[in-house]
Amino acid sequence: MAKQTILLVEDEPVQREVLAAHLEEENYQVLAAESAEKALDMAQSRMIDAVITDFNLPESNGQFLLERIKSINPTIPVILITAYASVDRAVQAMKSRAYDYLTKPINIEELLIVLERALEHQTLVSENLRLRQTLEKEFSFQGIIGSSPGMQEVLNIAGRVAGSKATVLLRGESGTGKEVIARAIHLASQRKNGPFVAFNVAALAPTLIESELFGHEKGAFTGADRSRVGRFEQASGGTIFIDEIGDIPVEIQTKFLRILQENYIELIGGNQPIQVDLRVIAATNKNLESMIRKGTFREDLYYRLNVVTINLPPLRERKEDIPHLCQHFLHKYATENNKNVTRFSREAFDILVKYDFPGNVRELENIVERAVILARHSHISLNDLPPNVFLPGDTVFKDVSRGLEQQVAALEKNAILTELRRCGGNQSKAARNLKITERKLRYKIHKYGLEGK
Repeated sequence: MAKQTILLVEDEPVQREVLAAHLEEENYQVLAAESAEKALDMAQSRMIDAVITDFNLPESNGQFLLERIKSINPTIPVILITAYASVDRAVQAMKSRAYDYLTKPINIEELLIVLERALEHQTLVSENLRLRQTLEKEFSFQGIIGSSPGMQEVLNIAGRVAGSKATVLLRGESGTGKEVIARAIHLASQRKNGPFVAFNVAALAPTLIESELFGHEKGAFTGADRSRVGRFEQASGGTIFIDEIGDIPVEIQTKFLRILQENYIELIGGNQPIQVDLRVIAATNKNLESMIRKGTFREDLYYRLNVVTINLPPLRERKEDIPHLCQHFLHKYATENNKNVTRFSREAFDILVKYDFPGNVRELENIVERAVILARHSHISLNDLPPNVFLPGDTVFKDVSRGLEQQVAALEKNAILTELRRCGGNQSKAARNLKITERKLRYKIHKYGLEGK
């Protein structure tokens, strides 16, 4: 990973050398300047990740440098340092978009913590800027692909709720596009210039979720060698999207509820409340009402999240959208892979329209990407599609070129998927109905990559 570059502006040689040495020990690349003029030359000719500058500089001051740096690149965080603890200067600096304000003598550890937070914030801002530029073109409400009545209802509700401050709960099966809708709501809201922070609860071990969401102070637990900003604090001023909200441990749900009620957090190991201003969009594919009855999800948190609910239909219930999605993904992956693939054969297209996509839009996208990569002609043929999309009696089973084993595997995989869906994912019941042992069913599920489907 490339080193992050820090522009250090300090007119006192000893202080400049000491600070530069500490920063280099932390694996930063340091550009040192003794004046605002030299610092500006560096900022205009080099890629800078953050600026640390003394307020009092020869023939200028840090306030002037701050304003000029922001005119070059508004996203660069600037940390001001002064020998005088002046409230007026602090207010003036923060109004000019300084990231933070420290006083001399410098506490090196405090400076490193502030710098780390500033760089995390800068990365988040840059990522969101790139994301917004992409999504405003590709995933605005007008650009989301879905002409079916179900998707039109989704977009109608999302468009109406976007301008409000309401918490939104997105419900639907995995792969239905919940994060795409969450991003579109953010981009259509008054918070669109703030960060969009996405967090998938299911992607982390339960022991790490609290620290990742709330952040922690140095020494809060074994291994916490420095303070860390949590996702809630990162999202302040914007939107946080929490996917798989049903997987949040019960003991953390109380702290989550406090954020929704009182708009503040406390770092793990801290005792000072931190005010946050954010919008929460949550998503789940679980039955939260059933979890409430079992005592695994708090009822009061459910009602706080469930201000506006948007139900995303599975792809099998909006088959009229499949042709448009197919063409969208075909164009996307043909361009990415520099391949001249422009259409689907009629037979391949018919197979995809008949398939019920247990993995929803995400599965369709993966299928089209695979087909584009494998295609040998300017069109996608039956041979470019994976075996699991075929049903008994489909054209592919008359095509001996695929081989007996492939045909049998496609039949077996489809039978298992169908039975699992019929049994609501209950493997014991599905195994009984298929007249095989549960152990053998688990083996088949792993063999065909059906975990989670």
